Amino acid sequence: MKRVIFLSTFLIIILSLFSCSNTKTPGDKTDSFHQWAITPPMGWNSWDCFGPSVVEDEVKANADYMAANLKDYGWEYVVVDIRWYVDNQTTGHYNAYDNSTFILDEYGRYMPSPTRFPSAANGAGFKPLADYIHSLGLKFGIHIMRGVPKEAVFNKMPIKGTDKTAADIYSIDTECTWLQDNYTVVAGKEGAQEYYNSIFDLYASWGLDFVKVDDLSRPYHANEIEMIRKAIDQTGRPIVFSMSPGATPVEEHEHATAHANMWRTIDDFWDNWAQLNYSFEKCAEWAPYIQPGAWPDADMLPMGKFIRGERATDRYTKFTADEQYTLMTLWTMFKSPLMFGGNMPDNDEFTNSLLTNREVLDVHAHSVNNKQWFNENDLIGWTADDPDTGDKLVAVFNSAGDGFITTKDLLYRSGTVSRLTDGYGEKIDIDLPKGSTQLYLIVNDGGDGHACDHADWINPTIYQDNGDSISLTSLNWEFASAGWGEVALNKSLSGNPLQVKETTYEKGIGTHSQSIIKYKIPENTVRFKAFAGLDQGGTSQHGGATVEFMISTEDPAPGEVDAVAIPINMEELGFTGECKIRDLWAKKDLGTYSGSGFAPTINYHGAGLYRISPLSK
Repeated sequence: MKRVIFLSTFLIIILSLFSCSNTKTPGDKTDSFHQWAITPPMGWNSWDCFGPSVVEDEVKANADYMAANLKDYGWEYVVVDIRWYVDNQTTGHYNAYDNSTFILDEYGRYMPSPTRFPSAANGAGFKPLADYIHSLGLKFGIHIMRGVPKEAVFNKMPIKGTDKTAADIYSIDTECTWLQDNYTVVAGKEGAQEYYNSIFDLYASWGLDFVKVDDLSRPYHANEIEMIRKAIDQTGRPIVFSMSPGATPVEEHEHATAHANMWRTIDDFWDNWAQLNYSFEKCAEWAPYIQPGAWPDADMLPMGKFIRGERATDRYTKFTADEQYTLMTLWTMFKSPLMFGGNMPDNDEFTNSLLTNREVLDVHAHSVNNKQWFNENDLIGWTADDPDTGDKLVAVFNSAGDGFITTKDLLYRSGTVSRLTDGYGEKIDIDLPKGSTQLYLIVNDGGDGHACDHADWINPTIYQDNGDSISLTSLNWEFASAGWGEVALNKSLSGNPLQVKETTYEKGIGTHSQSIIKYKIPENTVRFKAFAGLDQGGTSQHGGATVEFMISTEDPAPGEVDAVAIPINMEELGFTGECKIRDLWAKKDLGTYSGSGFAPTINYHGAGLYRISPLSK
């Protein structure tokens, strides 16, 4: 049964009278909030490892490890992720709303669970933990959900400094679809801005340095983003503002840059090659908008050991060593914030070698003009400039298929579809190449090892150049496979009606990742439309239900893949003479080369990162 504990605020009020020792007031436009994250933030976040159930001793253990082993390399943020205010949260999966004991103060503001964070007892909040982390020379962060607690609304709790209550500022519109703790705060209502001001005043009194605000950028809540930015600024404390989850709409890049320090480019990222492969596309898309203090965020680093995360319990990362090089190299060249997800005290020597390479971290912090150079036949290149030396930084990747499919000829990729996805699905409407005679509908695993990945192609329809339409459900497929069970027509894989997020459909195809369905189509077919979503048969079960939908008109079967030599044409980089080349991961000079004479061999799913220095300038 849900319980709510309202804490006395006597001690909170006393604590708020004291200013934070390291508070810094922002100055004019040359000292704006962008200066608070002039290089991409680096740190640890509790989500991957502990889900919503991290406790104080675990946070301190990771902070101690970071201070002793990683601080000197630039790692500094220690972030407590979601639901720290639920007293009886003990597993990697969210307690149901009605089985959650919420901790709030008398002004309707969430407070840390004293059971999980003993130093927060008696209204102390996170100040003792923040003080501990600051004493190590590190910075402290938390996760919050957009909006106002439902418990504050139900109980008409007062908004500090006003005569309004939480019941005066909320709306049930655009309520979070995957966590039911909060309601939307309506911009313009009297007390709305004051509520956000009140929670950030509280966080500033604790000594907060970083806030990750969830359910904010997909869909994009511009009004609440602006209220949060104002609330942070009025505290006078530099608090890095991270928006989550993704994909943030690219067309909102100007607004995001104007109000946030970080914003997510994709949905939750896990240790799954399909998701990493998809990240190449999203990083290339967002690269033009990288700038100091405002960083597109490719999400956390799911590396090391996970204890009781939402999708990973008592295991190490599934990424191979080569895939971890790819992950770190792409995030470095994209200048994504680096937030490590594993339990740092369990790090092995190899993991730490990826986190403590000063030459690579220097590229991450200081390179400019970062962009994708080429992407052809599963071979990808990125370039950047060293603004101090004129050197080029070049990364090359062998991103061939994952053993299930190759992605080089795909016409469409949805990215991960999960319970976090609005409507549990994606609308697809794409043009097909002229003269196409076959169509492949593909469902790949989205990151959790199949589990409950029931997926539906709802109303799949092809369109001909004369305007006629043909439902694929009226055609016989040539081939159909599913990772579990058998592909079904006009019903789910489990034999039930097709149902996606409580909506039932008559026509469609039920399947399960990993799945390929092949159709022969007329040569004059020019368009494909469908709604692709998670079937109720998967989402009604505990765990799982993460997939990616893909479309191709070419056979997606992967060929034999091995290490590949990738030529780096230095004339294309602007160098006509000889250049010295250094392997940054190996920390080794490789010699001098010119033209296309340098062609490093890159392992399957691997990467190389090189500094190219012209001998004559």
